[in-house]
Amino acid sequence: MSESAQQRARSLLKQGRLLNEEQARAFVQNDPDAAVFYLLLLQAKARPSPSRPSGMIPPYEKLAASKSGKKGDKKTGRKKGHPGSRRPAPPKIDQTVEHRLDRCPDCGGALRPCTSEKSTRTRLVEDIPADIQPVVTEHIIHRDYCPHCKKLVEPKVSDALPGAIIGNRLLALSAHWHYGLGMTVSQIVEVLNFHLHCPVSEGGLFQMWKRLADHFEPWYEQLADEARDSAVLHADETGWRVNGETHWLWCFTNPETTVYAIDKSRGSPALVQFFQEAFAGVLITDFWAAYDAIAKGKRQFCLAHLLRELEKVDFSNSSAAWSAFSAKVKRLFQDAFRLRRRDDFSPEAYASRIERLHARLIDLMLIESSDSDVQRLAQRLRKYWDELLTFLERPDVPPTNNHAEREIRPAVIMRKVIQGNRNRTSARTQSVLMSIFRTLKRRNHNPVDALVNALQQSIPTHSLPPLPSFG
Repeated sequence: MSESAQQRARSLLKQGRLLNEEQARAFVQNDPDAAVFYLLLLQAKARPSPSRPSGMIPPYEKLAASKSGKKGDKKTGRKKGHPGSRRPAPPKIDQTVEHRLDRCPDCGGALRPCTSEKSTRTRLVEDIPADIQPVVTEHIIHRDYCPHCKKLVEPKVSDALPGAIIGNRLLALSAHWHYGLGMTVSQIVEVLNFHLHCPVSEGGLFQMWKRLADHFEPWYEQLADEARDSAVLHADETGWRVNGETHWLWCFTNPETTVYAIDKSRGSPALVQFFQEAFAGVLITDFWAAYDAIAKGKRQFCLAHLLRELEKVDFSNSSAAWSAFSAKVKRLFQDAFRLRRRDDFSPEAYASRIERLHARLIDLMLIESSDSDVQRLAQRLRKYWDELLTFLERPDVPPTNNHAEREIRPAVIMRKVIQGNRNRTSARTQSVLMSIFRTLKRRNHNPVDALVNALQQSIPTHSLPPLPSFG
């Protein structure tokens, strides 16, 4: 199939209009190649896949994202009239090098020194040393006898985990590269071996990361408790692979906390295991039914998912009944969004307007129609009508689950790079360290420094300090 035929099919699909019978027959007769590819695109776009994660969909089945303008139309940098931004000057200068020419670079003639104030200029350059060497410290540990306890005692070395030859900073940095930034283990080994001159092996790193995760298990449990006790919580899930089998990575998050949990189940058992009891706060999710098992408080269903469902049906259903129903539903939620965006918005000040929006929603959910799509979406409105406009009653609740989707995106990118985990132990390590690093980033802390400081305090005392709060 020629590339031009594919372009013609994509162009027709991008217009978003349906062909009548006469137009379809003419399209097939005049341009059969483009018609075949157009049908393939339609099939890929309309194919339902509720339990198929995006990472498992082949690239050739995914439609290219539509672009409003040509590539390169948008200029980089700040808008005209705004002050520019550049890298700040370093706080300390370690060395100074002077540069002076002996001869003119153009004619080779002798030069005469200038004595004015502008005869010199400065330029700051930041770089790293050419030969970075790790610092090896020999710890001499004295053992002394305690007559009272009648045993030998010795001080704890807080620079590394017990029995480890890799220091805390190197361990925390390598773990952050993998579980915080998504670098592969082979890339980390290459950087450490060849650039930082610190020979390590992949197996050795995995063993040390597991010990690090075990050490910070209390922080992970603290994060889970904070998520379970939060007033507003977002939740989402995506596919994951453990030892080649399909698992699911769950994400529970709010503005200050993000917790990941990898489980074999995508249903209520995984949620019951995490929450342990019914969630009393406001839970913000998509329409996946498994969340009903633990959401006993107020809900806010993601309106972005609902509006995308309307647009999807708009593409395949052009009946008068559906067009009227879809337009009314979109107008209802657009009015709700505009009301929420008002600077003076409060549930008390706009109680009557919120009540009218609820009345419009009730009218839409009670619609009876012979159109199957209208009937299906009206039934969804009837099921969730009391939990679609919660964001108008609670100013701290957003109308969409965008926050959870943003927090789960780093894990999705990581999944494409590392291809999942080899066993359940590494999956647990993934959940613990990825949650800690992501939360520390959300709380404006340096993840490596936070772990190193915690290790320095906890190794001698066998007790972790509290997880740093929002900084």
